[in-house]
Amino acid sequence: MNKEIAGIVLTSANDKFFSIGFDIPELIELSENDFREFYLSFNQLCIDLYTFPKPLIAAITGHAVAGGCILTLCCDYRFIAEGKKLMGLNEIKLGVPLPYPADRILRQIVDDRAARRILDTGDFFPPEETLVMGLVDEVIPLERVVKKAVEKVKSIQEYSLDAFKLIKRNRIEKVEAEIRSSLTAKEDIFVEMWYTDETRRKLKDALEKFSK
Repeated sequence: MNKEIAGIVLTSANDKFFSIGFDIPELIELSENDFREFYLSFNQLCIDLYTFPKPLIAAITGHAVAGGCILTLCCDYRFIAEGKKLMGLNEIKLGVPLPYPADRILRQIVDDRAARRILDTGDFFPPEETLVMGLVDEVIPLERVVKKAVEKVKSIQEYSLDAFKLIKRNRIEKVEAEIRSSLTAKEDIFVEMWYTDETRRKLKDALEKFSK
């Protein structure tokens, strides 16, 4: 690990979209083996982000939904721009569960009532509601979001990055162990569901709505 790097700010240059997640038009055409390879890589990315030993801060400048929202969950702190920005996890509306690593991480961040509201409805929520649910740490004017994230990294660095690393390890080690112990079986279930007739229909319906 490069000692000159104090931490990472995960953001987007686009103030409309942080990330809307999976490229459905691309993924819906993949063979089952190719999709499985992609899906396993995505889950490994989430684990790598979640276990990154230095501060990882999400500066959410635009909509962060589905896979985009998942990426923010893997961060230590989430700062979202105020205004018409939405966050949410709509996997249930596509006929699949939330990927297992993201499910375990979400339930560490928010309480059970909030998790059920987020996952069982598949709705997207404005900044003020995400703050109330505990999904984000702060709602900030757009022009200050990235600056706030950088300031957070610097403040942790000024205290002690070594201490932060140990504190973070204590916080995440149980969830990481749960994820790794069940991941293969959960991935098999997700891939199987991705190719059911119901899910394929829902995915195609979503593509039609998106293209209008």
